[in-house]
Amino acid sequence: MSAQSSSPIVHLDGRPASAEALAPIAFAGYAHFTAMQVRSGRIRGLDLHLSRLRSASMALFGTALSDEQVRQHLRTALQAALQPDAADLSLTATVYSPEGEFTARGAGAPRLLIRTGPPSSGPTGPLALDTVEHKRILPGIKHVGEIAKTYYLRQAAAQGFDDAAFVDRQGRLSEGTIWNLAFWDGEAVVWPAAEMLTGTTMGILRRQLDRLGTPQRTREIRLAALPAFSGAVVMNSWTPGVPVRRIGSVPIPAAPDFLALLHRAYEAEPAVAP
Repeated sequence: MSAQSSSPIVHLDGRPASAEALAPIAFAGYAHFTAMQVRSGRIRGLDLHLSRLRSASMALFGTALSDEQVRQHLRTALQAALQPDAADLSLTATVYSPEGEFTARGAGAPRLLIRTGPPSSGPTGPLALDTVEHKRILPGIKHVGEIAKTYYLRQAAAQGFDDAAFVDRQGRLSEGTIWNLAFWDGEAVVWPAAEMLTGTTMGILRRQLDRLGTPQRTREIRLAALPAFSGAVVMNSWTPGVPVRRIGSVPIPAAPDFLALLHRAYEAEPAVAP
C-alpha cells in the first residue's frame, strides 16, 4: 500500500466533530491520550493502547469506555480517513470528561476524540540530548497540556541540542520530552528505572525482545554511568529507535546492531485491525 497522506478527520464519539462541539475542549487540560501509527490500516500494539486508555481513564475519571467502544470508534475513524491508495496515517485518541476541569463534580461518561494526520517515522538521528531536572506530573499517564515538553525541547535546541532528556531529583535519567530511553551495554537492553510513562512502543519491544531471547535489564542510570554504555536510542509511537550520539556532554558510541535489533523486534509485532 502507498504511504501517501490519507484524508485527515476529527471524530467525536464516532461521528464527525463540528466546530461547535469542539469549542468547549479547545483548551481543555484535564484529558489523556494515546498516539499511534496506522500502517496498511493496521496498528501494532493495539492492546497496549487500549490498556493505556482504560487505566488512565480509571485514574482520572473513575470510569472508562469499554475496549469495544474504543475499537468501534477507531474503525469508524479509519473508514472515513483511509483511501485506497493511502492506507497509512498517524492517529491520536484523546479521552476527556464532559464536566471539564476546575470542578469537583463527578466526571460522567468519558468522551473520545479521534483525529488523524499524515504518517510519520520520526527523525533519523543521531540526536544530541540536553539534560534537565524535571519530572512530569502523574508521569505514568499520557496526559495533555504538558507545556514543559515543548519548553525544554526549545531550550535544548537554543543550546545546540536536538532535544532533551529528563533527570529526576535523585539524579536518575527517566525519559525524554516525548521519548522513552533505552541503552545497550554490549549484552543486554537496559531500561531506566525511574518514574516515567511506559510507552506503547517500549511495551512492544519488551515483549518481542523476550521472544527473541534478548537479555533485558532495568536499573537506575545516572549521568556518571553513561560512559559504560555502548549505545543509546530514543523511541516513541513514531519509531522503535532513533540513535543518540550524545547526552549532555557525554558522547555515546554508534550502535547499528543495537538499532537493527530494536527495529527487528518491533517488526515482529503483529499489526492488527481495530
